[in-house]
Formats: sequence, C-alpha cells, structure tokens
Amino acid sequence: MPRTKQSGRAAKGTGSIRKTTKTNNGKEYSYWQGRYTDPATGLQHSVTGHTQKEVAQKLIEKLNDINQGSYVAPSKQTLGQWLDVWLDTYVSHSVKPYTEDSYRSTCKVHIKPALGSIRLSTLTTLQIQRFYNRLLEQGMSPKSIKNINGVLHKALGQAVRIGELKYNPTEACDLPKVYKKEIEPLEQDDIRKFLAALRGHRYETLYTVTVFTGLRQGEVLGLTWDCVDFERCSLYINKQLTKTRKVGGEYILAPTKTGRARYITVAPYVIQLLRARLEQQEADRMIAGEAWSNPSRLVFTNALGGHLVHVTVYKDFKDIARSLGYENARFHDLRHSYAVAAIESGDDIKTVQSNLGHTTASFTLDVYGHASRRMRQQSADRMERYIRDVLDP
Repeated sequence: MPRTKQSGRAAKGTGSIRKTTKTNNGKEYSYWQGRYTDPATGLQHSVTGHTQKEVAQKLIEKLNDINQGSYVAPSKQTLGQWLDVWLDTYVSHSVKPYTEDSYRSTCKVHIKPALGSIRLSTLTTLQIQRFYNRLLEQGMSPKSIKNINGVLHKALGQAVRIGELKYNPTEACDLPKVYKKEIEPLEQDDIRKFLAALRGHRYETLYTVTVFTGLRQGEVLGLTWDCVDFERCSLYINKQLTKTRKVGGEYILAPTKTGRARYITVAPYVIQLLRARLEQQEADRMIAGEAWSNPSRLVFTNALGGHLVHVTVYKDFKDIARSLGYENARFHDLRHSYAVAAIESGDDIKTVQSNLGHTTASFTLDVYGHASRRMRQQSADRMERYIRDVLDP
C-alpha cells in the first residue's frame, strides 16, 4: 500500500506549505504542496511543485489574486467535460449546423483524445503547444492545426468569460506558419475552351452562370427562383445549399458563408441563360409528372426536381478540367476567374467585393492583389510607352 508522510511549516497569510513524501511499489518520492483557503466558499485548494520555492511562488500568486479580487476557483471538470458543456450550451444555438458539426468533429477526433482527460484548471500552454507540435510532426497541415486551435481557443475563451478559467492558455501558443496557396484563375483563352467543352453537358448552364457571377458552389446550388429578378437583371444571394457533417447528414438551405445577403446585378446574358433554364425545368416537370418535387423552387435540380449533390457537380467539373489539361483546377477557381475578369474589365474593388460577398474590400484586395498574365502585359505595355516618351520626347 502507498505510504505518505508530511512535514512543513505555515506560510505567511492564509496559506501553508509542506513537503509530502509518498511510497508506491516500494519507491519513495517527494514533492511540495501549498494549501490555501477560498474566502468565498471556505474550501481549501492546493498547488504542487518539485521545490519549495516553486510552490511558494504559486501560492503567493493565488493569495494575491484573492486579495485583489481576481481569484478564480480551480475547475474540477476535465477539458473533455467542458468541451461537451461548451458545445451543447454555447455552440449549438449560435452557429450554422455545418459549423457546429465541424466543431464537434474537431473536439471528438483531435482535442479530446490528446487533452480531454486533463483538468480544465491545470491545462497549460506548454501542454497545448506540444499537442500542436505532435500534429505537425505527424504530417498535419498548418492550416488544419490553425483550425483546431481556433476551436480550442473559442472553447477556453468562453470558460474565461464565465469564470471557469483565469486566462486562456492558447493565447501564448505559437502556431506553424500557414502559406497561402496561390490562386490560379482561368485566363480568357482558358474560359473560352472551358465553355466550348461544356456544350451539351448536363451542368452546362450551372457552370456557365458560375463563371459569369462568381457565386460559391453552395450559393449557386441553393439559388431559388424567387431570388431571380428577370426584369432588373439581378440575383438575391441569401442562402446556400449545404450538407451537415453528421453521419447520414442531410442537405439544407443555410445562410451564406458570411451570414449576409447581397444583390448582384448580372449581365443580360446570364438572365438569358436563366430564362432558358426555367423553360427546361418546366419541361422536366411535365415529363416527371407526379414524381416531380421541388418545394424550395431551386433553380438547378435533377430530372425529378431534387437538389443537386455537391460532390457530383464537383466531380463532373474536374472531369472536364482534366480533359482540357487543367489537372489542378478546382470548382472554386471559377469564382476566382470571375473576380479577375471583373477587375480586368474595370470594376472597382468595392464593387467586386460586394458581388463576391466578401466582408471587407481589404480582404478582396488581399486575395486578388496579384495580376493575371493579361494585366501584367498591359502594365508592361503602359510602362514601355512611358519609357519611349521619356527617352524620345
């Protein structure tokens, strides 16, 4: 059986420090323990360390907090228990379903297995930093580690706000640097080839509308007829079609990525495409008869009126891109292509920001501050004319 013997002295104020020696499996080891009383509850708490000096410093900090009114009683729950409380109480009623599912998955798959058994009150920056370092060594991308930190930071931040923690230990963590992937929009010639390859494809109109509006995939799949104004040549983008991440998750119409709705004035050609789409959908409805079901009045549907599936739309796009030699092209590159084309054609950044649904113009500038080959050539041509004017007035 383990044996314990203690010796020590009273510390100044309301705390005490003593040395504790334990015997376990025939081996004897010692540590120092400081005890103090919570004046609000009368309960005693302890701090421990390898040396008397270390414990004395910890005890002084606790006593100073008590005297200054900033003391937070140690939480008895583990980090895993707190994450469950946070998810059920604070997350489930304040974020989109997809975001909630993402938070729950991050906690279950990554945070809980590594840190969940640690008491919330004893969780340190060093423990969290070592956790992130291990993930990086195991090959996880810096972006994924940053996302995990974002979830843990929010959870611990809430614990601080309600008094479960004194400070957020993620604040002092150093995260691996995330290098932004260079966007690769399709140039004008590429767009021409892409549109030619689309002719007769089942998603021809969907892809073409995306190229000329810059909508996100979820936004174009979630577009409904009540949000198409044929007279004013405008679209009202107020939702997106998304799938929850739960097993067997369902497709739902949720708010846009930023949570903000926006109007887009589109080219007459886009309206022409949508009119043709409406006629095609009516023909599909007549053929399907009683099997037709499109309660949300989605613009882009299958032959029976059902919503399209993200992965299928993406896969078909990749097949077309590969056939043209664009192995690395992504569906999102259609959005990038629209943005660059808009800037090339003379749209100001504020207009591009509004059409894309970015929160700020500075974000738009950050993403599209580069130049396409055509823009760079135009810049070089302007400089060439300037140089000739200077050298040969």
